[in-house]
Amino acid sequence: MEKVKIGNLFNLEETIAAPLLAEKEYPWEVLPEIGNYIKTIGPKLDPDRFDQIGESVWIAKSAEVYPSALIKGPCIIDEDAEVRHCAFIRGNAIVGKGAVVGNSTELKNVILFNKVQVPHYNYVGDSVLGYKAHLGAGSITSNVKSDKSLVTIQTGSHKIETGLKKVGALIGDHVEVGCNSVLNPGTIIGREAQIYPLSMVRGFVAKKSIYKKQGEIIEKN
Repeated sequence: MEKVKIGNLFNLEETIAAPLLAEKEYPWEVLPEIGNYIKTIGPKLDPDRFDQIGESVWIAKSAEVYPSALIKGPCIIDEDAEVRHCAFIRGNAIVGKGAVVGNSTELKNVILFNKVQVPHYNYVGDSVLGYKAHLGAGSITSNVKSDKSLVTIQTGSHKIETGLKKVGALIGDHVEVGCNSVLNPGTIIGREAQIYPLSMVRGFVAKKSIYKKQGEIIEKN
């Protein structure tokens, strides 16, 4: 199970949530604690760099937030991030430095590492996206199984019980997800992997691989 551990997916130097992630072994373990973590560190943020906007919402002074965006707490938007027209942040969200949350994109209970891009019509819920991960237009993280049962993590013949009803995608650093792809509940994508457009992904995709379709995954050259 080493390949799905936090240390093999993410560079913790690239997120304000590093202390929370460092306490855990697997990334889905942080999902129930994102909101409380934000409430704990938010009041400690430098007031010369961050403004508190409403209840449990901290926005860096250097961030650009469009007037039409709707942001609910708990939430931290880090320095130089951009939250575009009609973005909807529903709470329990950390938006990393230089990250882009695009038009009509919805976030809920997520950690976006620094320089993540979810720029066009994306839904990202109950998920962690690593440094410089990118979702193409229309790509979403599906976070609830159709039968509403608890989400399991499938890696080959191994299955891990999360004990959680809602788990979206755990996406490693530098991952590229093509347009209009659906990442099923509990999907884990290793560092530097590439997902073809219009993909339906479930289970584990190894690092530095190319996911063309279910059953056709090749190594990057």
